[in-house]
Amino acid sequence: MKPASFDYHAPNSIEEVVTLKSQYGDAAKFLAGGQSLVPAMNFRIVQPSVLIDLNRAAELSYIREDGNVIRIGSMARERHLEFDATIEKRTPLLHEAVPNIAHPQIRNRGTIGGSIVNADPAAELPVLMLALNARLKAKNKSGERWLDAKDFFAGMFTTALEPDEVLVEIELPFMPPRTGWSFMEVAPRAGDYAMMGVAALVTLDENGKCKSAKLVYLNAGDGPVDAIEAAKSLVGESLNDKLIESAALHASEKEINPFGNIHASVDFQRHLAKTLTKKALKIAAERALQKEN
Repeated sequence: MKPASFDYHAPNSIEEVVTLKSQYGDAAKFLAGGQSLVPAMNFRIVQPSVLIDLNRAAELSYIREDGNVIRIGSMARERHLEFDATIEKRTPLLHEAVPNIAHPQIRNRGTIGGSIVNADPAAELPVLMLALNARLKAKNKSGERWLDAKDFFAGMFTTALEPDEVLVEIELPFMPPRTGWSFMEVAPRAGDYAMMGVAALVTLDENGKCKSAKLVYLNAGDGPVDAIEAAKSLVGESLNDKLIESAALHASEKEINPFGNIHASVDFQRHLAKTLTKKALKIAAERALQKEN
């Protein structure tokens, strides 16, 4: 099939982007990498009357350190995230996870902002934004505002962005000292959507006990799922197999809400979540201990 007819705009600056979005609102869709939007338009699942191409707005594509955070323009390609030395050093969880996104050809075109705004429950980047406590900057003609990742994702393919707003920047704090990480997922084939995935972070205190932890899941609900209670159960404790088993069981049975699909039943998704959580927490804890030495 071919997409329904639409008007096409290719602005050269953020100001032009904001002006066009203000003019057309919900009638307009942004074209970033197009890896999700274009197929949806071809099948006429999505039929925008206006398409705003962001690819000429060069000021939206950057990755840079700024104090104790990394700032990433919303048009930075996923392939750039994969090979950026700053991300590898300051947010190694993101560095480890990005190669799991689809295939290199997709990552060459796909953008961090496009994936975040698309808010696909099976996508890796929304999970990583929540795990890394990202802040997201939205802009419209009236000004700018920052949203925490935990407040940004509002449901399946839904965000807190207003109809006249555009996501322009992602702010990631450096991962703290003595922090270990792991990202794991299981897919039918490499590059396919994962049946289940988890991002795990563990920060240890000076005594080797868990100071803080994060467990965030993909394809486990209608958006990225933050297993707050399971992670909280680890805090103040020395991580051992029994504690990790308990946290994994709680997260997989009480905090995620997978829907099941043609590749995995709900029960199998819960089994995957439990198994991946145990493995990811053990790896994260080991890496945190190595950071102490």
